[in-house]
Amino acid sequence: MVAASLGMAVLGCGKGSAASAGPSGPAAANTAPEWRVGAYLSLSGEDAAFGIFTKDGIELAVDEINKAGGVKGKPVKVLYEDDKSNGLEANNKVLQLIDRDKVVALLGEVTSARSMAGGIVANKKGIPMITPSATNPEVTQVGPFVFRVCFTDDVQAQATAAFLVDKLGKKRIGVLYATDDLYSSGLTAEVRKELAKRGSGFVVEKGFLKKETNFTTYLNELKDSKVDIIYAPIFYNQMALIARQGKGLGLKGDMFAGGDGWDGPELLKDAGDELEGALFTNFYAPDVPWASAREFRVAYNARFKHDPSSNAAMGYDATKLLADSIGRAKDETPDAIRQAIQDTKDFQGATGAITIDAERNADKPVIVVQIKGKAFTYFATVHEKSVAQK
Repeated sequence: MVAASLGMAVLGCGKGSAASAGPSGPAAANTAPEWRVGAYLSLSGEDAAFGIFTKDGIELAVDEINKAGGVKGKPVKVLYEDDKSNGLEANNKVLQLIDRDKVVALLGEVTSARSMAGGIVANKKGIPMITPSATNPEVTQVGPFVFRVCFTDDVQAQATAAFLVDKLGKKRIGVLYATDDLYSSGLTAEVRKELAKRGSGFVVEKGFLKKETNFTTYLNELKDSKVDIIYAPIFYNQMALIARQGKGLGLKGDMFAGGDGWDGPELLKDAGDELEGALFTNFYAPDVPWASAREFRVAYNARFKHDPSSNAAMGYDATKLLADSIGRAKDETPDAIRQAIQDTKDFQGATGAITIDAERNADKPVIVVQIKGKAFTYFATVHEKSVAQK
C-alpha cells in the first residue's frame, strides 16, 4: 500500500546499488529460548492509523501462535519499534532490531518508501523481512531477503483498469493524485499504462503536493471536464478532505474510486456520508466470502470489539505466514527462514490464499470494496489467485 514519500528511502535502490548486492554475511542460528521478531511500524506520525491497526493484527496472530504451542516448541516474541512515519527512523529502527535485539526476522513497514528503507538494511544484514502492505513493485527488488504478503501496484492497476473500463463501462476517467508520494504517483502511472492497453486513458490529470489541503480548484476542473469517475489513489486522510470539498461542489460519493490507501476507519468517520457508493481496490473487507476471513473477523472482534481493517488483516497474515515459514525451515538460521518464506504455496490467510512468487511478491486476490452505510463492504473480486479460495 501506501508510501509516505520517496525522501531518503529510495536512495541507493538501483540494480547496481549496495542494496542489491546481497547480505553482508551469514547470520547465526537462533539459540534463544524464543523466536525474537522485530516489527518496525508507523505507530505515531501521519500514517499512525496504518501502523496501529497492523500492530493489532500482529498481536492477535502472536497470541494464537503461542497458545497453540509456539513454533518448534518456542514462543514467538515480537519487539516493536515506532519509526514515527519517517524513512530515516525506519532505517535506524531496523538496525537496532537486528544489531541490538538479534531478531531472526522482521515485519514491516506498512508503507512502500519506509519498507524500502528498512528492506535495504535487512537485505544487507541477511535478515528476512515481510512487509504486510507495501505495494510498490520496487520494494522487494532491493534483494532476496525482502518479501510481501500484499499484491503489487501493477497487479492492483490491472484489476483497477479492468474494473473501471470493462465492468463499470467508464469512458471518461479523471485522476487526482499526490505527485510527491511513491504510492500515489506509482499507482497512477501503473493504471495509466493499463488504461492505454484498453484504448483508454485519463482524460484529465490533476496532481497535488501532499501538504495541500484545498482541492476545490482541482475538483472543479475535473467536474467541468465531465468525467464519468474520479480515480484518487491516495491516503484516507487526504480522501476525507476531497470528499467533503467535493460534496460542496455537487460531486456524489459514487463519482470517486481509489486504491488500498483509502482503508482507514477515519475515512468512514470523517467522510462516510460523502463517499456513499464509492469504490476502491483493496486486500480485504470484513465480509469477504472465504472461511479464513470469517474466522479472523470473529477472533479480532472478540479481542478488539470492532471490525478489523485491511491493515489489521495484513499484519495478521504476515505474522502467521512468517511463523508457518519458521516451522517449515530446515534449520533455525535467518537464511533457512528466508528460503521457507520463498517456498510458501497456498497459505490460507485472512486476506485469501497466498503464494509467494519468484519475485517474492504475493499471488493473491484483489477485491473491490464499496462504502455503503458508512461501512466498508465487499463488492467484487477482480483478480483471482491462481489457487481457488477455500
